[in-house]
Amino acid sequence: MKYIIVVCDGMADHPVRSLNNKTPLMAAHTPCMDMLAGQGYTGLFKTIPESLPAGSEVANLSIMGYDPEANYCQRGVLEAASLGVELKEKQLAMRCNFIYTKNGIIISHSGGEIGSELAAKYINSLNNKFAAKYGVKFHKGKQYRHLLVLNQGDKRIKCQVPHDNIGKPVSGLMITAEHPDAAQTASVLNQLIVESRKIFPEDESVRCPNLIWPWAADDKPNFKSLTERTGLKGAVISAVDLIKGLGIYAGMDIIDVKGATGTADTNYEGKAQAAIDALKKYDYIFLHIEAADEAGHDGNTELKIKVIENIDSRLLSKIVTATEKSGYKARIAVLPDHPTPVESRLHIKEPVPVLISGYGITPDAVQEFNEETVKSGSLGLMDHVQWEKALGVI
Repeated sequence: MKYIIVVCDGMADHPVRSLNNKTPLMAAHTPCMDMLAGQGYTGLFKTIPESLPAGSEVANLSIMGYDPEANYCQRGVLEAASLGVELKEKQLAMRCNFIYTKNGIIISHSGGEIGSELAAKYINSLNNKFAAKYGVKFHKGKQYRHLLVLNQGDKRIKCQVPHDNIGKPVSGLMITAEHPDAAQTASVLNQLIVESRKIFPEDESVRCPNLIWPWAADDKPNFKSLTERTGLKGAVISAVDLIKGLGIYAGMDIIDVKGATGTADTNYEGKAQAAIDALKKYDYIFLHIEAADEAGHDGNTELKIKVIENIDSRLLSKIVTATEKSGYKARIAVLPDHPTPVESRLHIKEPVPVLISGYGITPDAVQEFNEETVKSGSLGLMDHVQWEKALGVI
């Protein structure tokens, strides 16, 4: 049996006033998703427990079949794994955004569009200016997403998530210690934030990075591989370091795709072809597309609809056609990891719609795939264990 899990990050949403109270998924033209829903079974998946934050690191851990409460780790260490950074004892890894602020207010969690060449320049400047002084090292990721490693750090700190605090003043969002022993760590990071402004452009009228924002601090995790849990050999296809890091710690191989960006201009066809080719070698393909989440954070309804339609026509339909021709006994699942509503622009913990279609599955009565229709699906409301049983991997 082959399994292809297509994760449309942040695709789920709330009814939008400008769409006559439809969600972007309802408004989008998605004949392939609807066909799969009609041929498969559907339901809801609570990917994020109430005890954990509404982040992709939690939701995708659930989708990979892990108990998020037992295996939770912050995204900094996951992105470190993706970048090939091996953490040593007492080292602390953190996601480090390049953000855009104006008059002391966070305007953009992503600092506008930034190319790899310019990002590398900023990373070099940060290391030259601060590495020796503060005992840190910056590692280049993609676009605005980078990594900060502290040689001596205490993870008992509270950091604010930048995409959850757009429109708020930086002064009220600085890092705080949650234990007296973490006070020095918080102090160092806050000094870095303030001093980082020196390496960015000074013109706040231009929408470009002008401050670093470290968050999601943690040390190295340890959990069982996918093969140990299920006997399956897996691969991850994603442009996002966080997802790649989860795959690495889960013992899966990483397949890089040229032109995969994590934004709306990603190489949909290239990702589809990578998944099709991977079926020859792997049993389990975890295919992640970030673009709908970015559109949700930007509050861009039209772009979110376009992204969903691109996923349907340029990626999913190609995978379905190729899988049918291949003769494999295969199952395809489609789901978001969490909702990112365009009107709130935040991740939320609500259950997400899911469909599973393919070999050996008896269809339910649902004929369209969206947040409302799946509520009457035969899968009901699932957790990570029920999800893997429905998928058939355990």
